[in-house]
Amino acid sequence: MAEAAVTPQRGIASLLRGIVVAGALAVAACVRPSAPPPEPARPGPAPVRPAPGPVGPGLPDDAQRHRVALLVPLTGANAGVGRSLANATQLAILDTKAEEVRITTYDTALGAAAAAQRALADGNQLILGPLLAEDARAIAPIARRAGVPVLAFSNDTSVAGNGTFLMGYAPAQSIERVVDYARRSGVTDFAGLMPTGLYGERASTAFLRAVEGAGGKVTALETYNRGPAAMNAAIGRLARSPFQAVLIADSASGAVAAIPGIRRASPGARVLGPELWNSDTGIGGMTALNGAWFASVSDTLYRTYAAKYRARFGASPYRLSTLGYDAVLLTVRVARDWRPGDVFPTDRLSDRGGFGGLDGAFRFGRDGIAERALEVQEIRGGTTVTVSPAPSSFGGR
Repeated sequence: MAEAAVTPQRGIASLLRGIVVAGALAVAACVRPSAPPPEPARPGPAPVRPAPGPVGPGLPDDAQRHRVALLVPLTGANAGVGRSLANATQLAILDTKAEEVRITTYDTALGAAAAAQRALADGNQLILGPLLAEDARAIAPIARRAGVPVLAFSNDTSVAGNGTFLMGYAPAQSIERVVDYARRSGVTDFAGLMPTGLYGERASTAFLRAVEGAGGKVTALETYNRGPAAMNAAIGRLARSPFQAVLIADSASGAVAAIPGIRRASPGARVLGPELWNSDTGIGGMTALNGAWFASVSDTLYRTYAAKYRARFGASPYRLSTLGYDAVLLTVRVARDWRPGDVFPTDRLSDRGGFGGLDGAFRFGRDGIAERALEVQEIRGGTTVTVSPAPSSFGGR
């Protein structure tokens, strides 16, 4: 367990002012005695000090601040992203000057359920995290019994609901957004190339629904086990049907491996990608993907945040760390109507106008999944260019 200790620094919009404490000088005055000094007083009996009470477990009493737990991996394979999320929450506390919120970090790598139980025993009334879907499933019933909501960073929509709210980027939303943009740009015939596994299955379902909803047609849909031979075989099967655009529901590097085969199958086809591409910081330099489109949260504010993060922590942040920052912004906004010690007002999360953050506007649906305002980016000349901006808000709709 680690409690965040932060010092003010320059924020995204302005420099946080430091507080300078001025100490007063004590000056001793010397006087000449005019009479013999009095006899020193005889010491009386020493005061009786009460015996110290037992040291209790948990956090110290703090009735003036909201207790918020951050559950992320601080050790193990995912420690890097976990620490980046923890650092992001520190920056958000600094930038918002949120003295009424105290965040304590618990390591889920040592056991998510145990971390949640410690957080609840310490009196936390809100949980930010965890990162992994399996950890969210483990802590959800524990937090629900305690009446404490969870803002999870996973993108697995199956963990949302019953007090668990999903902050992660849902793949279905990015697929729907890029397909809709392609359809509006004149594409009618779509193909899909999907890896086997749970992500590929969900991407396939989202893709079929998105194309149908946009008024297009899926001419081919193929799956593959990751590996060059399986991928090339799947692309060969795609080539039997004509298509104007193909969604490759894989990482950016996985899509790069598919490009030669796609170009042979349909030289002029537009390549589409999922939200996974935005987590790859080197995607702009993948020249094989030039002209490809993908939908994701906006990077406009992220660039400023990343520079500030590097200046403070000496390393680049993980792209997902903005989820931690934005979770704090949401908490601070809700805290205006949240009295310390009371249960977190989950009804405030259903605000149809939504919330704003580094990743743009978002709001929670009745299913507990964050609906996000997404933009469409094109990979072009060693960088990414926004070709369809995200809306700045939901306008209360």
